Amino acid sequence: MPQVRVEGLDGLMQKLEMLPEKFSDALWDANFDVVEEADQIAVRELQSSMIHSSGELASSLHYEVSQDEDGHIRGRLFSNDPVAMYREFGTGLVGERSSKDLPTGVDPVYTQHPWFIPATAVDVDLNEVYGMPLIKIGGKEYYRTNGQPARQFMTPAIKEAGEKAPDIIKDRIHRKLGELSDL
Repeated sequence: MPQVRVEGLDGLMQKLEMLPEKFSDALWDANFDVVEEADQIAVRELQSSMIHSSGELASSLHYEVSQDEDGHIRGRLFSNDPVAMYREFGTGLVGERSSKDLPTGVDPVYTQHPWFIPATAVDVDLNEVYGMPLIKIGGKEYYRTNGQPARQFMTPAIKEAGEKAPDIIKDRIHRKLGELSDL
């Protein structure tokens, strides 16, 4: 009986053993690409929509990728600056009534009464910028506000980047699997 000899079987087995790691690496890299894309979209939105800005809010954005105990790889875009939350979801009665897309599990609680901002505590005319009335109380000037509307920049950025995610993931997997052919 003739014998069949298969050449390259050891190399094939080596590549098959590397497949799960390559796949995991591709998903890790793709998650970084997606959250980096979301970050860039959010910064672009902030820069195009803010007239009186120091760039502080845009520079407060961070992103990270992590893997949980079940092996799920997740990317996250966030800011530790409270102004990001105020802008994203609005403040006071105005923010509560403004239209916004709330992420799952986010249920903000809004202040139900007006509040006052000392005019000396801000470096811009809030009446000119936001239409807040300037009033005098006890000889001191204050801006009175019922809040600000939501002006979302992170949620839409995450959604837009998420729409690009399947192509980004496919590209990263294709590249990582291509590395196996080089072995």
